[in-house]
Amino acid sequence: MEKLLILMGKKIMKILVTGGAGFIGSHLVDALISKGHTLVVIDNLSTGFKKNINPKAIFYKLDICDPAIQKVFIKERPESVFHFAAQVNLRRSIDNPIKDAKTNILGSINILENCVDAGVKKVIFASTGGAMYGEANIIPTSESHMANPLSPYAINKLAIESYLNYYYNIFGLQYVSLRFSNVYGPRQNPKGEAGVVGIFCEKIFKHQNPTVYGNGRQTRDFIYVDDAINASISAMEMEGLGVYNISTSKETSINMIFDLIKRESGVNCKKIHIKEGGGAQKKSCLDYSQAKKVFGWQPEYSLKKGIINTIRWYRSKLNYEKNGSIL
Repeated sequence: MEKLLILMGKKIMKILVTGGAGFIGSHLVDALISKGHTLVVIDNLSTGFKKNINPKAIFYKLDICDPAIQKVFIKERPESVFHFAAQVNLRRSIDNPIKDAKTNILGSINILENCVDAGVKKVIFASTGGAMYGEANIIPTSESHMANPLSPYAINKLAIESYLNYYYNIFGLQYVSLRFSNVYGPRQNPKGEAGVVGIFCEKIFKHQNPTVYGNGRQTRDFIYVDDAINASISAMEMEGLGVYNISTSKETSINMIFDLIKRESGVNCKKIHIKEGGGAQKKSCLDYSQAKKVFGWQPEYSLKKGIINTIRWYRSKLNYEKNGSIL
């Protein structure tokens, strides 16, 4: 039986993170390792990057649908699992809902089945808040609001929350589902539809004019990645289970995001408006008061501070790619 280590009053564990080479997942791995935990990462590197993976983590290049994941669980025996791997492109889910479901539903079931077989005690799931409630009639929107997902991506996240409840009731697998609003920050992959802050930053520093869907007045609830990570770790450490919004409870339009990035970067550019596709919400803003009440979490970063940190990272990254050194 594995010896339990105690550090600063916290139990030190072996933890598995799916999607640990991705944007949020890699930050999570770094934070957990800094707390003394042993980390196992599963990622197929389809959207994540090997350079994001902390060198102290044990890495397996696998897709979450791969049956070979069973061998990882048997060998590593994690006590907690963060399931953050997913197909995250909303528009791609609309274009190919079958492929989206195969990854986000069948892949998640594969992870949960192995959690049960390996005796995992708790799963923390990266759900979506930004796309879960549809065009909600109450802003900020709480978890008690009826779910009304308007895309296959959001439908699949809601389905996995139901599976989590099933695995808890039948097998006793504890879970916390975190309905993140729009997370942004360093390492966000700007090569897809998801992550408007990352897309704008890269475009601006490459002296290209970013495109904006529709009139740009649609609003989102932007949360800095460090706040999302703190919420994730708090959810792991707390007693109990449930579904929680992780957000700032503040609306910000896409136009305002562009203006802020342009101003703080000091780069002169303009945005180009293009026709908006289907499945996109006009407004999204989440109420995080339950997370604050139950496990004492609240966001610490202002939008301006988070954007400045993100700009600094993208500027350094692009300077490095161009010159071979960080300026």
